[in-house]
Amino acid sequence: MTFRKNMKGNLVYYTIPAFEDAGLVTHGFSSRLGGVSTGPLNSLNLGIKKKDTKENILKNFEIFGEALDISVENMVLSDQVHDDVILEVSKKDRGKGLLRESDLSNVDALVTQEKDVALVTFYADCVPLFLLDPVNKAIGLAHAGWKGTMMKIGQKTLQKMIDLYGTNPQDCFIGIGPSIGLCCFEVGDEVIEHIKGNFDHPDRYYTAQSNGKYIADLWKLNRDQFLHSGVPEGNITDSGLCTKCNKDIFFSHRGDKGNTGSLAAILQLL
Repeated sequence: MTFRKNMKGNLVYYTIPAFEDAGLVTHGFSSRLGGVSTGPLNSLNLGIKKKDTKENILKNFEIFGEALDISVENMVLSDQVHDDVILEVSKKDRGKGLLRESDLSNVDALVTQEKDVALVTFYADCVPLFLLDPVNKAIGLAHAGWKGTMMKIGQKTLQKMIDLYGTNPQDCFIGIGPSIGLCCFEVGDEVIEHIKGNFDHPDRYYTAQSNGKYIADLWKLNRDQFLHSGVPEGNITDSGLCTKCNKDIFFSHRGDKGNTGSLAAILQLL
């Protein structure tokens, strides 16, 4: 099973069938298509730290939110720094980062058990991780760049849900969203040394290239964290979509040489 492509007018976004079937959440992962931003940020830039107007960004969130039936007033925006800090948020946090000043800082993952609190995290090649506990009705979103992946932020976000909500990994559904794939994630020795230091059987996760570089598999690195935590393999959905290969559809930091906008993952309990 893979992610489902959705279209509403010019807007293109992606959803996870298992999450839709659960009937407990509304959610989506954006593309770069269907917004009002211009230039390199064309057109659905959702990055508040990008050189875009506040009006454009808010309008883009309204467009995406309307498709998901999520009000911008419900959204809580992360403040990502490629670390492993995970924060529980609630109704008191709604609007932070978009409609009002935010005291959330250095946060790469969000969790909640409250309804009508829309978690929002940002991407342009890094790996979006969606977590749903349908039994205890709890959700999480984690931003896993290569550094976050090495720090096992996905596994730690699941553990946070276990600690806070009594989540059983065997009940959980996971979505691994569009991000840079095995086809395109060329890295040097630094990343390989981190893989060797943090994962068993590290040679499962990279392939040496003739130019002295390596190709690393962030999807498998993140998937295996959830498997090791006890999530059933059949409960994990991969998008199989590489953002760099599909930079006409997605913003890609590598594909656009850093001059690009931001995609967003949004997840809210109904």
